[in-house]
Order: sequence, then structure tokens, then C-alpha cells
Amino acid sequence: MKFKIDENISQSAAKFLVLKGFNAETVFYENIVGIDDSELIKICSKEKRCLITLDSDFTNTLVYTHQKIILESFI
Repeated sequence: MKFKIDENISQSAAKFLVLKGFNAETVFYENIVGIDDSELIKICSKEKRCLITLDSDFTNTLVYTHQKIILESFI
């Protein structure tokens, strides 16, 4: 599984996933910090990545229909 780590998640989370053998990229690494949520979802969908975020805006399933969003509160 491929992951995209949002700016509100520690970069150490991405490092941990990579060490465990996952393909994980961060919005910091890609220099897209502050990107609009709808654009971020488009990128994740295009790259077939699961977004890991703390952003509760993504809970609105009427707006964000991308099926691969993990809302974390413990990372």
C-alpha cells in the first residue's frame, strides 16, 4: 500500500512506514504544504495513495469521496 502523509502528521510517521517496507511520501517532501484539500485528494487518487491526516474536514463524505483516507488521532 502507498501512503501520503499530510502536514499535520509527524514526518517520523512516514519514516516509520518506510522502515516497515511501505511506500510513503509526505507533503513536506513534495513541497505541497498548504495545498487545498481538494487538490491533495486529487493527487492521492492519481497516485493511488492512502492519505493519512488529522484534518477532520476529510470526514465530509459528500465532498471527499476518495475511499483511502485514514484520520488518525494517535500518531
